[in-house]
Amino acid sequence: MTDTHTSRTTDGAPPSTGKGGESPRLGRFLARAAVITAAFTAAGSVFGLLRDQAIATLFGADADTDAFLIAWTVPELASTLLIEDAMALILVPAFSLALSHRAALSRTDEGSLPPGPDPVWGVVTATLPRLALGLAAAGALLVLTAPFLVRILAPGLPDARTAVDCMRLTSLTVVTFGLAGYFSAALRAHRHFVAPAAIYVAYNTAIIAVMFAGHTMWGVRAAAVGVAVGGLLMVLVQLPSFIARLPRRERRRTARSVKGRVALLGFGVLAPVVTFALMRQGQVLFERFLAAPLPSGAISHLNYAQKVAQMPMVLSLMVCTVTFPLVARAMADGDTQRARRRVERDLALVGIIVLLGTAYVTACAPQIIQLLFQRGAFDARDTGDTASVMRVYSCGLLGHSMVGALVRPFFSGTRPTWYPAVAMAAGLTVTVIAGAIAVRYWGVHGIAAANAVGITTAALLLMHGLGARVVAIDVRRVAAGIARLLLACAAAAAAGWGSARLVPEPLAAALAGGVAVLVVFASVAHLVRAPEVPQLFAAVKRRLAHVQ
Repeated sequence: MTDTHTSRTTDGAPPSTGKGGESPRLGRFLARAAVITAAFTAAGSVFGLLRDQAIATLFGADADTDAFLIAWTVPELASTLLIEDAMALILVPAFSLALSHRAALSRTDEGSLPPGPDPVWGVVTATLPRLALGLAAAGALLVLTAPFLVRILAPGLPDARTAVDCMRLTSLTVVTFGLAGYFSAALRAHRHFVAPAAIYVAYNTAIIAVMFAGHTMWGVRAAAVGVAVGGLLMVLVQLPSFIARLPRRERRRTARSVKGRVALLGFGVLAPVVTFALMRQGQVLFERFLAAPLPSGAISHLNYAQKVAQMPMVLSLMVCTVTFPLVARAMADGDTQRARRRVERDLALVGIIVLLGTAYVTACAPQIIQLLFQRGAFDARDTGDTASVMRVYSCGLLGHSMVGALVRPFFSGTRPTWYPAVAMAAGLTVTVIAGAIAVRYWGVHGIAAANAVGITTAALLLMHGLGARVVAIDVRRVAAGIARLLLACAAAAAAGWGSARLVPEPLAAALAGGVAVLVVFASVAHLVRAPEVPQLFAAVKRRLAHVQ
C-alpha cells in the first residue's frame, strides 16, 4: 500500500482553499487520510487489547504484573514524549514553518526560486543526528538507574527485582520511540499517513508474539522483551518510506544551504512542550505511586481499565492527527480564520467520537471486560474490580480528548507558549490533592476519580486560554455544543445499561447495549442539534441516496 498524500504545489503547500474554506480536493484527501488513519488506529487498539488479553491470560493480575506495569511506565512516558505529544508538537510546526517560509520566498520571487531540496529534509539533517545521540544517552542512563527509579515510582512494591529487570529492557524504547516519532512527524508533514499509522500494529504484534514464545522461560519478563522488540519494529516499519523521501544524492549539496537557514530547535522551543508532556504523563506516574501500597492487583486493575476506556479517546484524536499539519501550516501562513474554522470543527468531531465511546464503555463495562479478559489467570473477581474502575475512569475521557485536541494550536506558532504546561500543572495538582485524599476512602476508585477531575480541570483551562491567547474560537459556542453532546452521552449510557441488563449472555448483552447507545446518542444529538451532527446525518443520507 502506498502512502496517502494530497497534491501540493512545488513549495509543499496544499491546494488553494479559497474563501469558502477547504477545497473539494483537500476535503477528499482529509477524508481518505482520516479513514486510513482510523483503520490503522483501530487495528493498533485491537492489537493493544489482544496484548492486554495475553498479559491477563498468561500472568493474571498479581505482583508480577504490577512489577511489569511499573517498568511499562518508561515506554508509556516515551510514547507520550517522543511519539504522541512532544515530538509531533515540536516538529510538525517546525516542518510547516519551513514549508511556509519557502512558499513565501517563491511568491516574493515570482516563482524564480529553483526547486531545490525539500525544506523539511533540511530540518531533518540539521536535527536528527543530535537527537539520536541524545536518545542513546538517555536510554543508557535509564538502564543504569533502573533500581533507583523503581524505588521512587513504587516504594511499596513487593517484587522490586522483577520490576528492575523489566525496566532495563523497556528503557531501550527511549531510543526506538524517539526515532519512530521523528520519522512519523517528518512523513506526516508531507501528508503521508500510512506508515506512521501502522506503528502500533507492529509494536503490539511483537509484544504478543514474544510473550507467547517466551513466557514459560522468562515469565513476565517476556512482556518486557516484547516491548523492546516492538519498539524496534516501530522504526523499521517507517524506515522504507523515510528513506524513499530523502533528497537524491545530486541535491545534497543544495540541502546543506537549506540546513544552514533552518533555525535549530533550542531550549525556548523544547522546554514548554516537554514540560507539558511530562505534566500530562505525571498523572499516570502518580496513580501508580498511590496504587503500589494497595492490595496486589490494584495497579493491574487500573491499567486494564485505562487501556480499554482509552480506546474512544485514541480514536477521537485521529481527527487531530490528520488535521494538525493543516492547522500548523495555517498558523505559519498567518491565516488565523482558516485555523479557527479547522480547530472548532475538530473539537466538535472529537467530542462526538469520544462521548459516543464513553456512553458505551459506561453502559457495558462488565460485559466488555468479561469478553476481553476473563480467562486463564484473570477470574470473575478481577472482571468486577476492573469494570467498576473503568466506569469511574471513563468520566475523564472527554477531558483527555479535549486536552489532546486543544493543545495542538498552542504549539503551532513560531514559538510555543508556556500556557499549556501551566494548565496541565494545575490539572496535575488537582489530581495529586484529590487522589491523596480519595485513595484513603475509595482505594483505586478514588485514584480513577481524581484522574478524571484533574484532566477535566486542565481541559477547561486550555479551552479558555485557546480562545483568549492563540486562536479566536468562540469558546461559549464550543462549550454549548459539547454540553449538548454530554446530554446525548448521558441518555445513551442509560439506554445501553438498561438494554445490556436484559440479556444474560455477555456477547449478546454487549451487542444489545451497543445498538441502544448508538441509536439513542444519534437521536438525542440530532434532536438537540449538537455541532456537526446534522452535517453528518446529511452526508450519510447523500451516501445512501448515491448507493440506491
